[in-house]
Amino acid sequence: MVVVYSSHYDITFFGVERLHPFDPHRASRAWRHIRRTHGSALLKKSLRVDRPASLGELRLVHSQSYIDSLGKSANVAAALELPFLQRAPAWLLNWRILRPMRWAARGTVLAMREAVRNGLAMNIAGGFHHANRDSGEGFCVYSDVALAVAQLREKGVIASGQRIIYVDLDAHQGNGVCHQFRQDKEVFIFDAYNESIYPGHDLAAQERIDCDMPLEQGCDGTEYLEKLQAKLPGFIESAAGRNHSAIGVYNAGTDVFAGDPLGGLKLSSDDILARDLFVVRQFRSRGIPLVILPSGGYTKESFRFIADTAAALMNADQLK
Repeated sequence: MVVVYSSHYDITFFGVERLHPFDPHRASRAWRHIRRTHGSALLKKSLRVDRPASLGELRLVHSQSYIDSLGKSANVAAALELPFLQRAPAWLLNWRILRPMRWAARGTVLAMREAVRNGLAMNIAGGFHHANRDSGEGFCVYSDVALAVAQLREKGVIASGQRIIYVDLDAHQGNGVCHQFRQDKEVFIFDAYNESIYPGHDLAAQERIDCDMPLEQGCDGTEYLEKLQAKLPGFIESAAGRNHSAIGVYNAGTDVFAGDPLGGLKLSSDDILARDLFVVRQFRSRGIPLVILPSGGYTKESFRFIADTAAALMNADQLK
């Protein structure tokens, strides 16, 4: 597996970023944790991001009016759900917050490219599944999955007719991804989510899901894994088809953890690792390349769950 990372992923804004439950240093903490367990071996299996995604590239999946709107602090503050940031200078928000997110978006592009080449890749940041073409919300500003698909299609890395199998296991429904691919018949969406929490009943997004797995508040790991094991294999088999090549995208949110303040589910750390390995094996057993994105997770332990999954996947025996 290839691990994609950049030290530019972390968000730093003079400490006020800690007022949001998302850990702004999660990526670097996950990277250091993997290095502690794998040492120099990680460097042989990793790829550093070369630059942030450019505004020109982002126009592939976002409207010019939306990109322009991010020049106003109030719009950035709304997307990040941090209202007090509307008083901060727009150039500072761009440098300290939006630019790291563009680095993460570029990382997703590179991770998807590496997945196509090598079979399996993981970006230590990304999975901004609430960002739409014309808006950002839920701490998601740029639609990195849509960007990666658009760029790789444009360059011929993803061939015409090649299917994209998107599996979203973040606790929140990925409404932005659904809207981005609303008219795209080559993208197949599986989404398991707590139906009692944000983003609520976005009917247009939910109608786009090809196979959904709504969960009740407080769903535990046993029930979660049983439902996933019952539904996901058939979906992947059907979505891949007999005569089409495919690539998988796995949005592996860790906000399903029992201690997460926003997810409302009750999976243990062992459940999260079992979930991730199950998903990866489903794609691997069918010879489908897969890119993994960490998406949401709002506890201090989130970085460790990401690192534990990455470390396990670097062990070939875990992929059997």
